[in-house]
This record gives sequence, structure tokens and C-alpha cells, in this order.
Amino acid sequence: MAHDSSKAVLTALVANAILTVLKFFAATVTHSASMMNEAIHSLMDSLNQGFLLVGLKVAERPADAEFAFGHGQKKYLWNLWSAIGLFSIGCGLGLSHAWHSWEKVGTKQPPEVVELLGFSVAPLWIAALVLLIALMLDGYSLFVAVSEFSKRMRAKGETGFLRSLLRSDDPTLVAVVLEDTVATLGVLLASSGIMLTEFTGNPYWDIGFSAMIAVLLGLTAFFLGAVNMRYLADVRDTGAEALFVGIVAQHAEVERYHDLRSIIIDDQHTVLVAEIELREEAVVAGLQARMTEFEHGFLSVLPGEKREDQQLRDYCHTRAAAQATLERVEIIVDEIVRTIKQRLPRVHHVTLEVEGIATTPESHKG
Repeated sequence: MAHDSSKAVLTALVANAILTVLKFFAATVTHSASMMNEAIHSLMDSLNQGFLLVGLKVAERPADAEFAFGHGQKKYLWNLWSAIGLFSIGCGLGLSHAWHSWEKVGTKQPPEVVELLGFSVAPLWIAALVLLIALMLDGYSLFVAVSEFSKRMRAKGETGFLRSLLRSDDPTLVAVVLEDTVATLGVLLASSGIMLTEFTGNPYWDIGFSAMIAVLLGLTAFFLGAVNMRYLADVRDTGAEALFVGIVAQHAEVERYHDLRSIIIDDQHTVLVAEIELREEAVVAGLQARMTEFEHGFLSVLPGEKREDQQLRDYCHTRAAAQATLERVEIIVDEIVRTIKQRLPRVHHVTLEVEGIATTPESHKG
């Protein structure tokens, strides 16, 4: 899973790093407010993908004395800092630049031609070429991210793309899909602003669309912040809980459960705890034979003269009963835990506390 996310992040990082240089160059020669905000947009995207890669790398560290379930949650911290910090900064810089461009309308005109590699080129063509390259690179990066996300959807049997995106357990891949979508939309907005300004001679079109690009960065920050904060809070894994309820309902030896809880540590680790009561007939059945085996085993290790000691015989009988009961309970609990982990591998740790043996049949209830 982390490998697939890394592939999408690296693709987006390379694309945005190239586009950052091209867009800043185009913004400088065209004096376009929307092109400058697109350059800021690509710069923030590049820095963000750098943060995402650091988060993925840190999250791969194994469990240690300080982090019992590994370092997976650090990924969400890096994602959160990136979303709230970088995209909020990008939004602020973009709006500030749009405002200054508004104030300076008419005070500075872009050159009619630009000397580039010995050729005289109109700024409009430079902007058009850079935006075309941006559309191609952002489109390819978006294709890679969506392909990876769709692969996971198919593996889970899901069909609704937007619904799956909102409920995904991998905020890193969600971030790349969203950023590439917004980046592609930003290119279209910048193109619209530049073309409308060119055709109408009204620079406010370019400024207005540049402000829209900045607002997009702000909305991206808000959405990604909300997605990652969800995994840093005490979030229940409803899928794991539903699976537990289904398994218990079909288990012939469990009468009912209580106090079912879960918490998502990261996208690969869920902790689930519950209390269960076992059915009397399920536990008692076959218990006598096992008790007899244990009792004979305990008596066999005693010296011959002590085997007739009634107190020792009573002790061995009691211990055999306890041992056989514990063994039967452990078998039932291990079977439930193994089934849960097989069906949902992200459930990393399951704690089932046996509250007792139910003597009156009841329906399962939480």
C-alpha cells in the first residue's frame, strides 16, 4: 500500500517541480497574475509532496519501546502540517498577489515580445506553451494517482469513486488525487483568465481568475486538514466492528457481546476490544473428558504414596477443571481472533475479555 502511494507522490513531485520553474518563468515574462498564482500553486504542491514522502518514510519504522504500534500515525501529522501550513500559505500568498495586481492595474504593461533563445516570442505564446505542458504533466500525474486509487477500489469491491475518496483509509493517496485534480483545474482557470484578458484587453479577468486559484488552495487545505485530523482523533473502525458482530452472530459458542470498541491507529493498524459471554452447553460439552485427562496427568507425576492423599487428589481435580475450562475458552477466543484477522488484516490487535458463561439464551446485543 505504501509503495503504491509513494509512486503517486513521486510522480506528482517530479511533475510539479518542473512546472514550478516553467510557471515562474512564464509569470515573469507575461506579468500574468493568474500565471504567478499557478507558479505558487505548483511550488506549494511540490513542497507538499516532499512532506508526504517524509511522512511515508517515517511511517515505515517498526514498533519500538516508545511506539507500541509503530510510527504509522506520524504520516498523518506530516500530511496535516503540509495541508494546513503549505496550502494555507499558498492561499494567502495568492490572494495577496491578486490584490497587489489589482492595485497596480495600468501602471505596468507586459512587453509585446520576449527574446528567447534568439527568437522574438509573444508572451501569450510562452504562457500558452507552459500551460499546455502543465496540463499534460498534471493530467499524467492525475492519471497515475487515479489508477492507483481505482485499483484499491476494485480490490475492496467498491464502485462509487467520490464516496470511496471521502472514506479512504489512505489520506496520502487522497491528497495526491485531490492536489492533481485541483492542479489541473488551476491550469484551466489560468488559461481562461489569460485568454479573456488577451481578447478583451481587460486585465481584471486575469486577476479575478488568479484569486480563484488562490481560493482553491485554501479549500484544498481545509479538506486535507479535515481528512487527516480524522485519523489523529479517537476514530472507531466501523468496518472492523461490523465484522466482529457478524462473526459473533454466527459463532455457535458465543451467547452475547458487550462493550465493543475499536480505534484506528493508522491505515494498517486497528485495535479492537470487546467483552463476550460464552454459551454454557458449548463450553461444558466435552469438558469432562479433558478434565479427566488433565487430572490423570497431574496425579501421574505424584509419588506413589501421595496419590492416595485426598487433599492432593481434590487439588488435582480442581486444577484439572480450571485447566480444561481455560483451554476451552482460549480455543474459542483464538478462533474468533484468527477469523477477524484473516478477513480484515488491518485489525492488528484484538482483545476479547470473557465475562462469564451465559446460562440463559439471549440474542446477541452490544
